[in-house]
Parts: sequence; C-alpha cells; structure tokens
Amino acid sequence: MGTKKRNSYLCYIFGAAFLLILDQWTKYLASVYLKDGSSIILIRDVFQLHYLENRGAAFGLLQGRKLWFVAITVIMLAMMLMVYYRIPLEKKYRWMRVILALLTAGAMGNLIDRLRLNYVIDFFYFELINFPIFNVADIYVTVGMALLMVLVFFYYKEEELEVLWPFHKKEQNG
Repeated sequence: MGTKKRNSYLCYIFGAAFLLILDQWTKYLASVYLKDGSSIILIRDVFQLHYLENRGAAFGLLQGRKLWFVAITVIMLAMMLMVYYRIPLEKKYRWMRVILALLTAGAMGNLIDRLRLNYVIDFFYFELINFPIFNVADIYVTVGMALLMVLVFFYYKEEELEVLWPFHKKEQNG
C-alpha cells in the first residue's frame, strides 16, 4: 500500500474516531446533567437540551427494533468501508472521504448506544418547531447525507461515481 493511500486511511480512521469520541462525550454529558429530567434552556422557546432515551430510529421511528437496526447499521458500515477503499486519491474526491467519515461516525455512535444501552441518547430539542429530539451522531448523518446529495447531483459526473460502486454494471452496446 502506498504512502498516500495509507495516509488517506489514517485520516479517515482518526477523523471518524474523533467525531465518534465527540458524540459519545456529548451523550455522556447529557446522561450526567439531563437524565434527572431537567432541561437546559439555551434560547427560550426556541432551543434547549432535554434528555431522551430513543429506542427507535431517527426521530423515534420504529421503536423497539434493536436487532434490525444493528444488522442494517453493520451492513451500511461495511458498504461505506468498501466505497472508501475504492475512492481515488484525487483531490476531487476529498469531500467524498469527509462524507464517509461523517456517516461512519454517526452510524457507529448510535450503534454503540444501541448495543451498550438498548437505546440511543438524544438531547437536542428545537422547541420552536417541535422538532424531534436528536444527538450529535444524527447531525453527522444528516450533514453527511445532505453533502452527499449536493455532490451527487451537482458536482460529480455519473462516470466519476461509477468507480465508487463495485456492483454497478456498465451497459453494453450491441
């Protein structure tokens, strides 16, 4: 393995690990300071920190399906690693590597909670719009997916994305 490729992997691993540690640290703080039912109001009637044990998926959907979530998360993590391995080292693909680190950290952050606690700790609450309570890992996944959509629809050409997906079959003429 070349030095550039190795450095790329190390950046991915350490970047995702840093984000994962930040997610787990914020959840720890939420469990210490908010679990007793108290909320911390940051902007009155707009934004607060409020502890919630989420046994479902994003925004509380699909409550109590731990095995399903774990299986899907492990499959998605394996697919992300496979795609990361295929990303060319060109500067053009730098954002794709960042996105995969965000998605990996987000998926792993909530997976750790599910395996360790049987629920995910959520604590950010936008009261102004009564938005479902969420956490740092959810932010990583949301930002990662939004950036991915922007790149796929507006930045990369179709042939530039084909290299990333190993199951893509090229059409043959004639």
